[in-house]
Amino acid sequence: MVSGPPPDPNALRRERPGDAATWTTLPAEGRPGDPPEWPLLEADGREWELWADLWTKPQAIMWERLGQLYEVAMCVRMLARAEQPKSSVELQKVVRQYLDSLGLSTQGMLRNRWRIAANEVAEKRTAKTARTASARSMRDRLKAIDGGGA
Repeated sequence: MVSGPPPDPNALRRERPGDAATWTTLPAEGRPGDPPEWPLLEADGREWELWADLWTKPQAIMWERLGQLYEVAMCVRMLARAEQPKSSVELQKVVRQYLDSLGLSTQGMLRNRWRIAANEVAEKRTAKTARTASARSMRDRLKAIDGGGA
């Protein structure tokens, strides 16, 4: 168990004496390409779905760089088992530990000193959609009234 709060990427004091670790910014688009070959004994259908999905995540770039194929595969196997009805609390705790260690949780991202780059294209698209929706809703609220009553 790790003690203390995770590092804050937005802290005011960025350079601390003796703290040589730097933050790694991962691309929001995730890891391109096909997932690596499954390293364990046969994967079932759900394991394969999870495996393929996880290797599209931004964190997958680091797993590949760090050679964490077995760790990701074990996480996938445990996650598939934890999804089953009546899975044990212990198994769910193991899955949570995998998610943290692989940077798939907020705590894990902070502890690994990973952050995901802003996806500026998606942010601009979202902002434009919000502005358009806001303008439309304002127009929808306006009604013409007959001024012939005077």
